[in-house]
Amino acid sequence: MKKPHVITLGTAGGPRWWTPMHADSRFGISTAVVVGGRNYLVDVGAGAGRQYTRAGLDIADLKGIFLTHLHSDHTTDLGNIALFGMFGLNASEARIPIIGPGDRGMLPPVSTRALTPPSPVAPHLPTPGTRDMFRLLMEAHATDLNDRVLDALRPSPLDLFDATDIRLPEGIGYHPNSSATPDMEPFVVFEDDRVQVEAILVEHPPIAPAFAYRFNTEEGAVVISGDTAKTRNMVTLSRGAQLLLHEAISFSWVDQSYAESQHPVHKASRDHHRKSHSSVEDAVSIAAEAGVTQLAIHHLVPGSLSSVGWRAELGQQSDVLLPNDLEIIPFHS
Repeated sequence: MKKPHVITLGTAGGPRWWTPMHADSRFGISTAVVVGGRNYLVDVGAGAGRQYTRAGLDIADLKGIFLTHLHSDHTTDLGNIALFGMFGLNASEARIPIIGPGDRGMLPPVSTRALTPPSPVAPHLPTPGTRDMFRLLMEAHATDLNDRVLDALRPSPLDLFDATDIRLPEGIGYHPNSSATPDMEPFVVFEDDRVQVEAILVEHPPIAPAFAYRFNTEEGAVVISGDTAKTRNMVTLSRGAQLLLHEAISFSWVDQSYAESQHPVHKASRDHHRKSHSSVEDAVSIAAEAGVTQLAIHHLVPGSLSSVGWRAELGQQSDVLLPNDLEIIPFHS
C-alpha cells in the first residue's frame, strides 16, 4: 500500500475558465489526500470529477469531501460528483461526509466602490451553508434524479452523501463581518481509522467562515490552506507538518490587470485580491515560521500564467514545489 500522499487534481484558482486554453492548462482547484487506500477530497473546483478519474482513483474509495469555503471555484463540481456518484457508489455503505462552512448568518457589507447598492441574490436565503447548498443542488436536479431513482433504481445522492456544516468552537470571538479570523487553536471536524482532520479559520474576506484543513495520519501530516491572506492561524495549523499546500497569487498580475482602470468593478476586484490572498513571499514566510518540511504553492492566480512565469514569482525559492495538475506529492516522514 502506498505511503500517504496528495494528488493535485487541479491547481488553478479563480471563478473562470482561463484563456488561452492549451494542453497544459490547469483545472480548477481540487486536491486528493490519499491515505491507506482511501481518498479524501479538499475542494472540488471545475473539472474535479474528471481529474479524480484521470488520476486513477476509484469513486468507491472516496471517503470524504472537505470544502474550505463556498466560492464557486472551490465547489462547482460538487453537483457533478454527487449526481454521477449514483453510478459507482453503494447505498449500503456509510454515507460519504461533505463537510464545510455553515451559513454566514448575514450578508457582507457592500463595497465602498459601489455607485448604487446592488441587490442580493436569493434574499430569502442569501448565505446558505454547505448543508443547504447541497440540498438545493440536488433539488435543482430532481427531474433527473427521480427518473433514475424511480425507473432505473439507482441510489439517491441523498442516501450516498451526508452534507454537514462545521460548528465553530464557542467563545473564540468570531463574527463574519468584524472578526472573521480570530486567533485560535485547530479543532477536529472529522476522524476515522486513517485520518484525523483539523480545521482553523483563515482570512478570505468578505467570505466567512473560511477554513484551512490539516490531515493527520500515523505517518505524517499535510495542511491545505484554502484561500487566505497571510494569517497567524496558518502558522498555528501548519506547525511541524510534512507538507503545506498554500495558495499564491501574482500581485504583479493584479496590478497590471486593474491598476490603470477607474471602473468600479476593476477597483473592487483589485481591493478583493489585495485583502484576501497571499503572495509567494507570504506562503514562504508561513512555511518557514511553522517549520514545515515541504512547501508547495497551488490555487495559482492567474491560472493562465505559465510555469516559467510562476518560477519568476518564486525567484530564489528553488526549494518550493510548483506542482502541475495530477502530480503526486508524498507527505510521510
